[in-house]
Amino acid sequence: MAEKAMGGVERVRAALAGHGLGCEVKELSQSTRTAQEAAAAVGCDVGQIVKSLVFKGAASGRPVLALVNGAARASEARLSELLGEPVARADPAFVREKSGFAIGGVAPVGHREPPVVLIDRTLLSYAVVWAAAGAPNAVFAVAPGELARVTGGAVADLVEP
Repeated sequence: MAEKAMGGVERVRAALAGHGLGCEVKELSQSTRTAQEAAAAVGCDVGQIVKSLVFKGAASGRPVLALVNGAARASEARLSELLGEPVARADPAFVREKSGFAIGGVAPVGHREPPVVLIDRTLLSYAVVWAAAGAPNAVFAVAPGELARVTGGAVADLVEP
């Protein structure tokens, strides 16, 4: 199956396998679109849910992926400071065009256009975190250190106090 013809969940499975991760993608009967829904569906703390938030660099137009814990809010000011240019939350069309995923199913891997990835330090306090897997009802569990490795993301303080 050609990559462009692959659905989001299949792209995530392929990306995880390509990085040597044996993570099982779980497709659930209930929604995992929000952090609260995902935590309830998998039975974990909302902080263990990885929110994959897409931003757009104001000057460069590049996609920026902020991975933050489900209980926190990403700081646009902090992201802008770290990237050296203002960023704004991307609209749904930009998210789909650049990542290949719809909002609510944006995975940290398998993007059509590789984003700049930043990972909030608080995610590293958990042994396991759960991330979206390309659909609003699909997730996978992963060790945060492995998530940082496979995304190439820089770990920093990204959330509002």
